[in-house]
Amino acid sequence: MNRTVRLAVAGVCAAIGALVIGMVAGGAATPRVIPGLPDEGALTRWMVPISKLSMDAAGVLTIGLLLMAAALLPSDKGLLGKAALGYVKAASWSALAWTVAAASTLVFGLSQSMGQPIGVILGGNELTSYASQTPQGIALTLVVLFSVSIALFARGAITVGAAGALLVFALATLLPPALTGHSSSSPNHGLATTSVAFHLLFLALWVGGLGLLCVHAIRSADKLPVAAERFSRMALWCFAGVGLSGLASVLARLASVEALFTSAYGLLLVAKLLAFGVLGVVGWWHRGRTLPQLSAGKPGAFLRLALGEIMLMAATVGVAVALAQTAPPPVDVPTDRAFDLLGYVVPPPISLGNLATLWWFDLFFAVVAGLLGGLYLAALVRLSRRGDRWPAGRTAAWFIGVVILVLATQSGVARYAPVLFSVHMTEHMILSMLVPIFLVLGAPVTLALRALKPAVRRGDRGPREWLTVILHSRAMRVIAHPGIATALFIASTYALYFTPLFASAMEEHLGHLAMSLHFLLTGCLFFWVIVGVDPAPVQLPHVGRLILLFVTMPFHAFFGLALMSMGTVLASDWYDQLGRTWGDTAVADQKLGGGIAWAFGEIPTLIVVIALAIQWWQADDRQARRHDRRADALAAKTGGSGDPELDEYNAYLSKLNRRDSNKTG
Repeated sequence: MNRTVRLAVAGVCAAIGALVIGMVAGGAATPRVIPGLPDEGALTRWMVPISKLSMDAAGVLTIGLLLMAAALLPSDKGLLGKAALGYVKAASWSALAWTVAAASTLVFGLSQSMGQPIGVILGGNELTSYASQTPQGIALTLVVLFSVSIALFARGAITVGAAGALLVFALATLLPPALTGHSSSSPNHGLATTSVAFHLLFLALWVGGLGLLCVHAIRSADKLPVAAERFSRMALWCFAGVGLSGLASVLARLASVEALFTSAYGLLLVAKLLAFGVLGVVGWWHRGRTLPQLSAGKPGAFLRLALGEIMLMAATVGVAVALAQTAPPPVDVPTDRAFDLLGYVVPPPISLGNLATLWWFDLFFAVVAGLLGGLYLAALVRLSRRGDRWPAGRTAAWFIGVVILVLATQSGVARYAPVLFSVHMTEHMILSMLVPIFLVLGAPVTLALRALKPAVRRGDRGPREWLTVILHSRAMRVIAHPGIATALFIASTYALYFTPLFASAMEEHLGHLAMSLHFLLTGCLFFWVIVGVDPAPVQLPHVGRLILLFVTMPFHAFFGLALMSMGTVLASDWYDQLGRTWGDTAVADQKLGGGIAWAFGEIPTLIVVIALAIQWWQADDRQARRHDRRADALAAKTGGSGDPELDEYNAYLSKLNRRDSNKTG
């Protein structure tokens, strides 16, 4: 235990030391104070980054504890082992520390934003307004609430599933404060927001996992080689994710390469990049040299290198917090309200040429499309090396869906969708009613179950076992029920557009992402029930699927007609701020969008009917072949025709024939 405490103290010292150096080098520690203007004071100036560092450290520690329990240590038939249970209980305490640090950040953040010393802030009533009305205050309030929930639920978690759910919840709790910082005010705020989210998630898993692996090694606990091997595979993905997301973040914030070396913000970024490169070299050394020694029962080299790596990681986190306190270099951007909202000026009048050439990079859906295509291709390669075959039609359907997804989210459609309601509706229809059809026809779950290897240890959970558990979970049985899936597919559209939700979602990049992702997921869920090749929790007969399809499609037509008949503009404040000067009026464009929603349903309906007809014919053909095989086997066994009813009828005729012969004789 003493060695664990020394590790924690060393990590804290490394992080605080890097924070202090970064604050001084970046100028945040000694800002220019103009007499007569509000000044929060030195206490707030230092306590804001220290509180944020404490909040980040507690969050990363919580994630590391839950990751070790849920994924790195072997389980026994879904139950946590003794060591894993201890880590989950420790996560309850670290989550409580996370709550305290977030509350401290909330208080000192208010002091900084108001430019008033902390003593003045505590004596007033501004804290409630700050916590409930400002983006930064709301984000920190969410962290307080979520971390308290993690602390409470972790006390009773005894299964791997519960620990995994808490891990996902903890990762989500990391995001709100980061998404309201420099990223939300960056010129390309869409790219900056998405990149910082990916960066945080990958970094938290990497740092938290390595830290707990060091603790596990110091304690000389069981299953260290297994946990280290699993972490090594995960760390490779985290390294790639941190690097790519960090590069995207730099591109979103800096206007030129020179800014890396001519500004305090850029120099801190260079320090982070150097530390990242060193961490990559250390990780490569781990994988090639120390892991084999660890498997051979010699943990000394692994532990020494891991301890040095975790110190460097702690220092990197300190630099990152100092970076968050340092203003990025100014960037010349157009003085245009549309640019502030979109990240680009209003595009020229819409045309097929502009839709085909004015592409707009969306990092989130680029990652989604890359993962969908890459993982599917990797599974095909594994099956091919094993000598297994996979239907070419399923492969073609899957990659057609991925290509359409890329066109809908990266091409000119994505650039015009926030500007014109008609293009937004086109994107909505494609994501919810066209892409999902091809994706579910690709049978990704069946492919994954065939390609993934079972866990080496019986009762443990690897990727294949996790997938199986999710598919057979109670939550999946509920949301994949035909009635629930259909209700989500239909009702969510009406709830989004005919309530203030649509206007709120259009105002934020994250809201637009959430809308698009919702369209894609609800579409996949509905068409999985209708034409999915993968087995669903509730299997409808083909007639039932066809009826459900024809019952559902008119609701989209009614939705389109409702839009066409409206005289008011949905999210009118949003469209008015853009100041578009070409094309139809907002009302006319909305009516066009309604017409697109009304007419678009015919295309997916035709595709689904054709797919259902083929599946129906294939099912009947398989049933006929099974019947023929049973008949042949029965005929070989009994000497009959193989059809019991036919044999019984023939025997009856023979009996009648013999009776008639006896009467004649």
